Amino acid sequence: MDFNLPLPSFFFSTLTILVSTQLPWPSHAHDTANYYETCKETIYCGSIGTVEYPFYTENRPKYCGHPGFNLSCTGIPTITIMSQEYYVISINDTTNTLVVARTDYWGHVCPASLVNITIDFTLFSYTSADENITLYYGCTSSLSGLQKSCGTSTDGEYFLTRSMEDSDSYQQQLASCSGKLFVPVHQSDVAAIDDSEGSAGTVTSALKNGFELEWLPENNKCGECEDGGGQCGFDWDLGDFTCYCSTENPNCNNTGSKSKTGLLIGIAAGATCMLVLLLGCGFLLLTRRRKQLHISHSEGYQLAATPSSGGLPSSNGFTTTAATTTATTTNLSQSISSYSTSKSEVANRRSTYFGVQVFSYTELEAATNNFDESRELGDGGFGTVYYGELPDGRIIAVKRLHEKNYKRVEQFVNEVEILARLRHKNLVTLYGCTSKRSPKLLLVYEYIPNGTVADHLHRKRPEIGLLTWATRLNIAIETADALSYLHASDVIHRDVKTANILLDNNFQVKVADFGLSRLFPNDATHVSTAPQGTPGYLDPEYFQLYQLTEKSDVYSFGVVLFELISSKEAVDVTRHKLDVNLANMAINRIRNEALHELVDPCLGFENDYDVQEMIKSVAELACQCLHNDKDIRPTMSEVFEILKGIREKSSE
Repeated sequence: MDFNLPLPSFFFSTLTILVSTQLPWPSHAHDTANYYETCKETIYCGSIGTVEYPFYTENRPKYCGHPGFNLSCTGIPTITIMSQEYYVISINDTTNTLVVARTDYWGHVCPASLVNITIDFTLFSYTSADENITLYYGCTSSLSGLQKSCGTSTDGEYFLTRSMEDSDSYQQQLASCSGKLFVPVHQSDVAAIDDSEGSAGTVTSALKNGFELEWLPENNKCGECEDGGGQCGFDWDLGDFTCYCSTENPNCNNTGSKSKTGLLIGIAAGATCMLVLLLGCGFLLLTRRRKQLHISHSEGYQLAATPSSGGLPSSNGFTTTAATTTATTTNLSQSISSYSTSKSEVANRRSTYFGVQVFSYTELEAATNNFDESRELGDGGFGTVYYGELPDGRIIAVKRLHEKNYKRVEQFVNEVEILARLRHKNLVTLYGCTSKRSPKLLLVYEYIPNGTVADHLHRKRPEIGLLTWATRLNIAIETADALSYLHASDVIHRDVKTANILLDNNFQVKVADFGLSRLFPNDATHVSTAPQGTPGYLDPEYFQLYQLTEKSDVYSFGVVLFELISSKEAVDVTRHKLDVNLANMAINRIRNEALHELVDPCLGFENDYDVQEMIKSVAELACQCLHNDKDIRPTMSEVFEILKGIREKSSE
């Protein structure tokens, strides 16, 4: 580039180049308008009629819908949820609900294989119109007379508990059945099932009528988008809702990811202004510096050419020239040094997000040796955790959220927002994160070197030794302290389990993983939300009523207490069918006065009276935490005080 151009010519040449190369506005506006027109088209899907967001089909592009809402419109419309295929009976866009029926139960009560279903609670929730019926298969002849015919050529049999008395004798006999399924149906069909005592005809009809689901993704955002004249869609690259605008209304109400046109215009315009300013300033500085060098050079030349009295060049002339040159060089060096220092200081003044440091993806990639598999610390439902080292010497744990998790942005923001406002010795410390606009969402924590409580209890790492009862009781106390602090801070953890309780080298607790946690509104008695958590730890009342309270954490902690007592996993399908769920197993043992069968033999329960009394007290507390009625469960602060009292009593 010719820096001898006059300033106006240079400035406008640069501006012209930047504008022409940086602002591809018309093409992106055109693309967005195309998306708008495509998503606006009326698409029919078999018997359910027209379909709109969040659904997409083979004739409706996926950018017009949301992940998880792909409809197949060949024959009876179907949708697949958590690998289970359903017929779609109807869709109600006003209430955001759809009625679905299991394809494997279509037209009969006895499918070829028995599969209990689960729905994706990040996308759907059951409604108050749904009710479960329980079907048993492969039962013993002791229930003769109560069985119902499958009504097919297979001549199979099934049992429906609604037609039986709710007594222990029946429950014991049903325990011998080889198959048990919970099947949701519409409440309006339950009366007919009861009247017919569960006949195959009424049950088959109820199963074909299906049950109701409410879809959750972006309902409010989509409504606001449509109110502004836009069309709802989904940016599959960013993993977020977007609102497409028409060419006539380019500024329609965008509530999710802003329209690509507006985003690109903002970025390009900002970048253009910044580059023009930087180049203009650079040009002025360069011009000024060249003038200074020219003046210095001229002065030096004049001094060097001045004759002495003898007509020969004076040595002072050369000395003066050298001094001038040295001074100029020194000033230039100081200027460059000053600029470098200033640049370094700016780089060190990092941006923050909710008050925590924002790291670049490149930094964390280097810290984890390009996310080397050998540095992997664990892999959970929402992300993989890696060991890392920062240039400042800090040892870190970096969680990389799974890209296939469509809730990853929400969980990322949730965890940062919650951990940034909390400080407790038994909560893991969040050092920082990447920008939420980063292509990879990363969270940076302090590194806790001694694994999880689950690792120790279930011998998942062979180098880990056994936990004594004293250590286990201390783990329970510190975890209760942390959860009590969370509840006092209006936070519900929602995923309390031994795999989320970390231990340092001194076996001090660090509660981690706040991706599912919720901030609890002041003065609220509960939060209505789709149940999320880990099987075996999930509060049954929360699961049934969709009402999340701090007592949901209390229930999960009760399971943790029984894990500490027994060293058994919360769910183990290899155990007897009545003992698969640890909470049920523990309560049954205690009711039968067989606590000793539950306790880990390594704890010395049979031989140490003090240990025996402490374990009995903790087991009693755990039962209180697991009470079906949440109002009877203690608070976490009460649990904390009771556990401390148990430890203090033993030391007397």
